[in-house]
Amino acid sequence: MADKGKKGKAAAPVPKDAPPPGDPKPEDKDQKPKKKEKSVQPQDEVGTRKGCRRYKWEFKDSNKEFWVMGHAEVKLLSLGCLIAAMVMFTGSTVHPLLTLIITMEVSVFCFFFIIYTFAINRYMPFILWPISDLLNDLFACIFLVGAIVIGVKSRTSMPTPYFIAVILIGVAGLFALIDICLQRKHFKGKKVKRNVLIPPPPREKPKGTEKPPEKAGEKPPEKAGEKPPEKAGEKPPEKAPEKAKDKGKGGKK
Repeated sequence: MADKGKKGKAAAPVPKDAPPPGDPKPEDKDQKPKKKEKSVQPQDEVGTRKGCRRYKWEFKDSNKEFWVMGHAEVKLLSLGCLIAAMVMFTGSTVHPLLTLIITMEVSVFCFFFIIYTFAINRYMPFILWPISDLLNDLFACIFLVGAIVIGVKSRTSMPTPYFIAVILIGVAGLFALIDICLQRKHFKGKKVKRNVLIPPPPREKPKGTEKPPEKAGEKPPEKAGEKPPEKAGEKPPEKAPEKAKDKGKGGKK
């Protein structure tokens, strides 16, 4: 028999190998925090890429388009021809317009080369880059043809280096003309939008907000607290005379 002096039930025996209540389980230590999985992005479009991921994609796509379509090769060849022409002109007297046109075209070709190589054009969509490049090639071709005319007319006798430099300017103008033909690929399959300047039609009002049409001769309903409008020539209604106060108020009848 159990002793009467002991109260309650006997405590359950504590196992020796059980971990203390505060320590985490050994399984929790082995589990590492899971890394956030990157969202799957389309390969042909930017998608929702941001920051460095977007710039990497724009850099690869811009260079791929620039080199595969032939714009980079043509610009490099025309740039090399112009630099070689400047070198050939160093040993002879040259018209100042020739050096001005050559340096101008070299700087413009370098500008477009940097823009397309580092994908800067992808972050400035408000500029129509294919059209601006096409206009640049067109004006470059015109200026270089004019440089050839100036170079031929300004000299009566042309030494061999001078003659080679003039030919190189003509070759650079030919490459600019080829680049114009390559720019046409950007405009294939794109239709011109019609009726762009016509404003859109007005929006239809919801049916609940429309007021019923008023019939001829009917007055609009008056709101509470508003007085009816006075007609021309009519006098305002006179107020009714107040009742005389009882003189003998509170007196005998």
